[in-house]
Amino acid sequence: MAALADPRCRCASGRKFKRCCGPLLAGAPAPDPLALMRSRYSAFALGEVGHLVATVLPGSPAWSADPAWREQLAETCARTRFTGLRIVAAPPPVGDEGQVHFVADFAAEEGRGRLEERSRFRKVDGRWFYVDGDRAPEDR
Repeated sequence: MAALADPRCRCASGRKFKRCCGPLLAGAPAPDPLALMRSRYSAFALGEVGHLVATVLPGSPAWSADPAWREQLAETCARTRFTGLRIVAAPPPVGDEGQVHFVADFAAEEGRGRLEERSRFRKVDGRWFYVDGDRAPEDR
């Protein structure tokens, strides 16, 4: 796992990484969709592709069996600097379904950008997974 110069978590929770996303990136299950979404943001920021792949629900729209998918994720992490995360809404899950609406700011070779998404999550066998998300029209 990538080391952090600043012990604060990249997900903007204000908590220390080792008590926030660190355990999830090391394989601990997320307690809820919000924690999983934050850990996925941290994984993108730190280049932790294994976590990104492991937390997508197999067979969901966001999942791919193509080995190039992993390479594409690694390239995205390498060429993007994630600069901020804001949670817009994270209602409590309903049964085994959850949603998180967030805005992520980033900088890349092409310039600065913003991703706004309403992500969907599903709990399977006691673990939360990312299913897919609806992006704001300007982010598509």
